[in-house]
Amino acid sequence: MKTMGDVARIAGVSASTVSHVLNGTRKVNTATRLRVEAAIEETGYRRNGVARSLAAGRTHTVGLSISALTNPYFGSLVHAVERALSDAGYVLIVGDSHDDVTSEQRVTGSLLDRQVDGMIVAPAAGSERITLPEITRTGTPLVLIDRGVDAGCDQVGPENFASARSLTAHLLDLGHRRIAVVRGLAGISSTIERFDGYCAALADRGIAVDPALVLDGDSNTDVAEREVHALMSRADRPGALVSLNNAMTIGTLKALRRLGLSIPGEVAFSCYDDFEWSDLFAPRLTAAAQDVETIGVTAAELLLRRIHGSDDAPQQIRVPTTFHHRNSCGCT
Repeated sequence: MKTMGDVARIAGVSASTVSHVLNGTRKVNTATRLRVEAAIEETGYRRNGVARSLAAGRTHTVGLSISALTNPYFGSLVHAVERALSDAGYVLIVGDSHDDVTSEQRVTGSLLDRQVDGMIVAPAAGSERITLPEITRTGTPLVLIDRGVDAGCDQVGPENFASARSLTAHLLDLGHRRIAVVRGLAGISSTIERFDGYCAALADRGIAVDPALVLDGDSNTDVAEREVHALMSRADRPGALVSLNNAMTIGTLKALRRLGLSIPGEVAFSCYDDFEWSDLFAPRLTAAAQDVETIGVTAAELLLRRIHGSDDAPQQIRVPTTFHHRNSCGCT
């Protein structure tokens, strides 16, 4: 890699003169400036942006620790965050925590080593005990996204409880009393809140939760497919299902197809999370859609305010979902 010294040698000037040409910090006569610019072109020299940023106390980079980047929801979330930060002149560096707190700790540690100006984290289970205190101790501005924990920092995510309650209540309104639920990864707030919403909808009608109808899908397509297949293979299978995230929805649909069960003829179905192609499914999926764009942009804006010195009280923002009433639930 060529250095400023290489440029100075070829141009026949001092390194400080090269620096003045690059940074405009002192007037340099035209002939000298042209020689320096020609030497830069010849060598392909590029300034050390990291060193310059560190000297200025800013790197204009933001770290993002998030799970399951193969999940379309998280991919869309990253895209929304990146675009908002790019518009503000920041570069986003992304690491996949794989929803494991040890991996998350490694990812966030690496991002901190790169002197990022701020951090956005979708916390894994246990993050509030391990990862987040380490970030907080460094004084790095922090915003939590998608999932919330008791961490004393800004947080933005979707509304979970009321949305899952509404999805379940809609199936109850259609006359179903045995409704199975596919819930997500244990230990994270979105799983807890959505499952609580399901339970609340049943309690509203005086129906006890049947443990046999509660499936742990681990926010994983393959796990959800296995669990749904086992339940719906039984002679006493329920007449309705609600899935609480999009990865598990795919697994649920795979299981029902393998079993040859029609939706909604034999099984009514609703789900949390929507897909761009939901209208192309047969039947079309009744779903609670997250406003991914608003979640991502809001997280970026909250972080930028902290980076620029805001000392306002931490905000906890919940973005409402939109109920898309289609016909997988049995409505025409």
